[in-house]
Amino acid sequence: MRLLRSPSARSVVGTVGAVVVAASLTGCSMLFPEEPPVAPAAPTAEPTATAGPAPLSPESTAADNLPLFTQVMTQVAESPDSVAGRAYIDALVAVGFDKSAMQVTADRTSVDDPVDSLQFSVLWAGECLVGQVGPSTPAPTAMVLPELPSGGCLIGQTRPIDW
Repeated sequence: MRLLRSPSARSVVGTVGAVVVAASLTGCSMLFPEEPPVAPAAPTAEPTATAGPAPLSPESTAADNLPLFTQVMTQVAESPDSVAGRAYIDALVAVGFDKSAMQVTADRTSVDDPVDSLQFSVLWAGECLVGQVGPSTPAPTAMVLPELPSGGCLIGQTRPIDW
């Protein structure tokens, strides 16, 4: 085997080697293309308030109103009136729910003790927004349920909403 010792043979080998190296590097740049420079982001305004649930509208569904119902229920549940049915009814009316479409269970037992669980509801377009709170309820709970076949949302004795 004869080694390439002539200058022209070495330059051919060097040129071929340079082409192979250049082609290899070009292939790498295709796999890892250079990213274009990123323009600095335009300053954004800080939000002034957290967006809350959507307000009531006649076209909304019970499911659309569940976030608002839940927010109101949670606020009252965190207040000193956490097991006072009137507080829930009044708070729901204040945000636009129809009082005549509501039901609420009693605040006190038959022996005049505070109830362990209080339920309240709003009938909305054939469905019910139902809330439950109280010492025996692990956390305030709200859900959408179907209207009862007999009408209304709550089973059993409810108290008159006459205020």
